[in-house]
Amino acid sequence: MKNIIKTLIISLFFAASANAQNYICREGETSFFSETPLENIAALNKTVTSVLNAATNEIAVKMVMTDFKFKNHLMEEHFNENYMESTKFPNGIFKGKINEAIDWKKDGTYDVTAKGTLIMHGVSKERTLKGKVTIEGVKITLLSDFNVPLVDHKIEVPTLVVAKIAENIAVKNKFVFTAMKK
Repeated sequence: MKNIIKTLIISLFFAASANAQNYICREGETSFFSETPLENIAALNKTVTSVLNAATNEIAVKMVMTDFKFKNHLMEEHFNENYMESTKFPNGIFKGKINEAIDWKKDGTYDVTAKGTLIMHGVSKERTLKGKVTIEGVKITLLSDFNVPLVDHKIEVPTLVVAKIAENIAVKNKFVFTAMKK
């Protein structure tokens, strides 16, 4: 099922740009961290898929919420059942466009911003995310850190545990892209 969804995203995303150089990351990493005086919560997802169209600077990211792994199984269960409602809202998605003009064939490191839509917990929110692109030969690495306010995506925290979960969740991404075969 995951492969069908990934193939569909890739096909739709690049249908209009068959001759452009496209890049894919199949094992991107997204982590998040919630820090409070009572408890820190951290999770990592190592199966995030992202595609990049170098001709249009468009980027799409898709992650399956149940692929986030926690050190504590109970936290993972609560994350999926109580907060993210992963059965009802299985994916997190970002679709956007990198604003800066980049020569994707030239090695270097570039500060970038991407404007687009972040969809989490079934709620779409327009965002401009900052990142850093490093090009080394045929490898492109994108690093991005940003905060997600829970209220923006209607993620409710019960009063009983509100002191254990931060209102803003720190998110970090690392995607290593390689050229898609034509």
